[in-house]
Amino acid sequence: MTDVVAQAGPRAVAPLRPGDHVVVVGAGPAGLTAAYLLSQAGYRVTVFEGDTLVGGISRTAHYRGFRFDIGGHRFFTKIAPVQALWEEILGDEFIWVPRLSRIHYDGTYFNYPLKATNALRGVGVVNAVRIVISYLQARLSPSPREDTFEEWVTNRFGQRLYEIFFKTYTEKVWGIPCTEIRAEWAAQRIQGLSLEKALLNAVALNKRSDDIKSLIHQFRYPRLGPGQMWEACAERIEAMGNRVLMQHRVTQVEVADQRVVAVHAESPEGPVRVAADHVISTTDLRTLVGAITPPVAPTVATAAAGLRYRDFVTVAVIIDRDHLFPDNWIYVHTPGVQVGRIQNFNNWSAAMVPVPGQTCLGLEYFCFEGDGLWTMPDDDLLALARHELEVLGLVSPDLVRDGTVIRQRKAYPVYDAAYRDHLDVIRGALDGLPNLHTVGRNGMHKYNNQDHSMLTAMMAVWNMQGARHDVWAVNTDFEYHEEQRVEPRPA
Repeated sequence: MTDVVAQAGPRAVAPLRPGDHVVVVGAGPAGLTAAYLLSQAGYRVTVFEGDTLVGGISRTAHYRGFRFDIGGHRFFTKIAPVQALWEEILGDEFIWVPRLSRIHYDGTYFNYPLKATNALRGVGVVNAVRIVISYLQARLSPSPREDTFEEWVTNRFGQRLYEIFFKTYTEKVWGIPCTEIRAEWAAQRIQGLSLEKALLNAVALNKRSDDIKSLIHQFRYPRLGPGQMWEACAERIEAMGNRVLMQHRVTQVEVADQRVVAVHAESPEGPVRVAADHVISTTDLRTLVGAITPPVAPTVATAAAGLRYRDFVTVAVIIDRDHLFPDNWIYVHTPGVQVGRIQNFNNWSAAMVPVPGQTCLGLEYFCFEGDGLWTMPDDDLLALARHELEVLGLVSPDLVRDGTVIRQRKAYPVYDAAYRDHLDVIRGALDGLPNLHTVGRNGMHKYNNQDHSMLTAMMAVWNMQGARHDVWAVNTDFEYHEEQRVEPRPA
C-alpha cells in the first residue's frame, strides 16, 4: 500500500497508521515526550538510550545520596502544551524556586541579565564613562554587518561592555573566538536587550505598556531535580506497555526504498535489531548520519563530520557549610580561572542535599572531548575546583568534604561559521526519508532549551498524525528566554 504523504512545512512526512511501531533514539526530554504522546495514542514504541539514566542533559546524577543537575534546568515555559505535560506527569512534585543568578567579575557581583545601573556602578566611574562612550559610538556608527556574535552584541551594547561582560565568558563556553560564532546564537539568547532599553527602564523614561516583558523571579522545579520528571515519564511509558531500553547504543539506522526500516543497537546482551515503521531521532546529527545504512552520499557525510559540539565537565563538590551564597547559579567572568558557571543545588531544592548543614556545588568546565580538561584525572579536577573556589572567594578549600566528576559529551551544538551550510546539506538528505524525524537540541543541531526541544517532539508527532507544523521554526522567533510577557487584563 502506498502512503499518502502529508506536507509539514518544507518536508514530506509519512503518516502514522494503526499498528505502526515507532523507534525513538534517545531518552532525553524530546525523545521521552514523543514516546509518551505516542504511547497515550496507543502506538507501539521502543526507546533506545545509550546511558544508564534517562533525561539526557536534563538528567539528575546521584552521588552518595546527593542529587545534582548536569547544568541547571529551570521549568519555565511560555508554551502551554509543554507546561500541561509537565503538570500531568509530575503534578505535586513541583516546587516554586526563587530565581537569582549573577555574574562574578573581579570580586564583584553583577545582575544577570545585565541591568544598566548595576553594571555601570559595579565597574567604577572610569569604566562606566568608557562604557557609555563606547555605546554611543556603536549607536552612531554601528557595524553594517551582523553576521557574528561580536558584531551583534557590540551594536547593542558597545565594544567596551561587550569585552567586559560578553567576550571572555562566551569564548570560555564555546572554545572559539566570538568572531567565529554566528549572530543567530546571540539573537536566541539575548534578543530584546540593549544598553539603551536598560537605561530607559532604570530611570523610568520608557513608558510600560500592558504587555511589556519582565524578568521572571521564580520558576517551577521538580523536588528531586529534573531527572525526576524524566524518570516518571519513562515509568509511565512502560506502564502503558511500551519499552524504554537503557544501555542500548544505536549503531545502525537501516534504510531501504527511501524509508527507515529498522534500528540496530548494541546492548549489554549483544546486538539487537528492531523493525520500525517510523524513527524519531534525538541523537546528534553527526552520529545519526554516520549510522545510516547504506551510507549516505559523500557530501552529506562530509557535512555531518563538519558539525562541531562543545562538551563539558561538571565537578560536584560537597561543602561542610550551607548558605554559601543566595544564587541558583553564578556565571564566572573573572579572568584567571577556568570554571565557567557554578550551580548551588541547595538553592534549587533542599531535597537534593540529604545532609543538613552541607552544600552541593556544581562547577562547570566547558571543553572539547579529548582536550586537557576533558582528560584530566578526577582527583586533579577536584583539586582544581577547590583551588578556584578559594580564588573566587567563595569557599575555603578545607571545607570541601568530597566530590565527584561527570563528563557530558555533545552538550552544546556549536554555531560556527560553517555550521549553517553543513546543516542545509544534511537536512536536504534527511528530508528524503519521510518516516525519519529529527527533534531536540542535538537532533536538530540547535541550541534549544528543554521546552523548545519538547515542542519539536510534539510537533513531529502531530505531523505524523496529519498536522503541518514546521518543526524547524521552533525557537527562531528570538524571544528572550529570561523574560515573560504579562498579558493585558480584559477590560
